[in-house]
Amino acid sequence: MADTMRAWRVTAHGEPERVMGLHEVERPEAGPGEVLLRTRAVAVNFPDVLLARGQYQERPDLPFIPGIELCGDVVALGEGVTGVQMGQRVVASKIGVMAEYAAVPAWSVHPAPDALDDAAAAALLIAYQTAWFGLHRRARLQRGETLLVHAAAGGVGTAACQLGAAAGATVIGVVGSVAKVPVAKDAGAAEVLLRDDAWIEAVKGFGGAEVVFDPVGGKAFEGSTRCVAFEGRIVVVGFASGAVPPVRADLALVKNYSVLGLHWALYQKRRPDLVAEAHAELTRLAGEGAVRPVVGEVVDFAEAAAAVQRLAGGGTTGRLVVKADA
Repeated sequence: MADTMRAWRVTAHGEPERVMGLHEVERPEAGPGEVLLRTRAVAVNFPDVLLARGQYQERPDLPFIPGIELCGDVVALGEGVTGVQMGQRVVASKIGVMAEYAAVPAWSVHPAPDALDDAAAAALLIAYQTAWFGLHRRARLQRGETLLVHAAAGGVGTAACQLGAAAGATVIGVVGSVAKVPVAKDAGAAEVLLRDDAWIEAVKGFGGAEVVFDPVGGKAFEGSTRCVAFEGRIVVVGFASGAVPPVRADLALVKNYSVLGLHWALYQKRRPDLVAEAHAELTRLAGEGAVRPVVGEVVDFAEAAAAVQRLAGGGTTGRLVVKADA
């Protein structure tokens, strides 16, 4: 095995395509409690955009390798690692995986579902875990409830639509363009509304939403407070719009709704047992065909920076996945 590898690195803070470069760097080793993976595919996530801009909640020292989830093969085990097999195809999550090899904590490693190819498996972990914990752990979604999903044609949005439909909820999706409507419908949304239209009144017409899944923030959150149902739950997942909305306690009081935060990475650090349980359930659902990551495009490793920039522009549908050729 060579001592070096190719890796994308962020060398300054700014727009991804300007600050990401492809470099030859030292190949990592598996330290105590770590697993070394040979990368098969890396899914692009919005945190990659925020990491490049220096706006993510974690700010690694420059230069650093972006990429936060991958599918790969186990090629080395660090001291004390159990439950992982050499040569096993796995998925894992950690900042720093947009490279031909990645050393990741053993507790972040899970078997890749046999039902999913490399690109789909790479796109499973964060989006579907986020949707699963948001809908089931935080909001306690019940069969028959109405679920409103913002950015319903995006990576985490399609995951929420699929999981909501699998749970027996009536899913209403909100998307940014007509071209994204069929993507959300294919993911399980019974109704799809355009963000620029009168979606708030439309949701009210359906009786309001018992659960709102919001990775957008800004006006999406503000509108959700106007159409959330009695005893409804708004799950705050992120702020893809770039605007962090104020949470008005007076409105929560008089309308009897809850605002719930979700930072999935905290579960991975504090309750890895729950993450493992969720992964087992997602693997079962993938095997049944109930969930499958919507992969919009698979790009070559050399095109990773351009892919992250495209995601930053907000015009993508489904997931962008970077394939490795180590």
